[in-house]
Amino acid sequence: MLRLLFAVLLLLGCGLSAERTQAQELRTYTKAAAFDDVKFELNNAIIAKGLVVEATGAIGAMLARTGADVGSTKPIYKNAEYMTFCSAIYSRRMMEADPGNVGYCPYVVFIYEREDKPGEIVVGFRRPPQTGSEASRKAFADIDKLLDDIVREATQ
Repeated sequence: MLRLLFAVLLLLGCGLSAERTQAQELRTYTKAAAFDDVKFELNNAIIAKGLVVEATGAIGAMLARTGADVGSTKPIYKNAEYMTFCSAIYSRRMMEADPGNVGYCPYVVFIYEREDKPGEIVVGFRRPPQTGSEASRKAFADIDKLLDDIVREATQ
């Protein structure tokens, strides 16, 4: 009986840990507005930091286009895109701290509007890890702040 109780508590803890981990990995903000308006603000927020959007991806369109090919007709997004960019200053600090940190570049921000929640625009980013040397953690914290500033500016 004690083993069963321990197993149940362990499983519950794993579920809570997974939720907490996801919350730590993604940071999102929501704004009631038109998708294109918020996307414009997001692009401008990146440019205002002296950065250049390197690529955009129309993930919502891809999912809509390929849904039938994978046996799904469920619409997920009305709109969903991502933008990639990098910063010579922040990226250099990150990679000088550890050349293996190259895997965290470019930075990616995303924006989406769910099919079932039109007009509610979600903007966010995947948070950099807080691991490695002290220099890596400092560089990641600076990048986290940069991305947060950009996403906040787009959703104000």
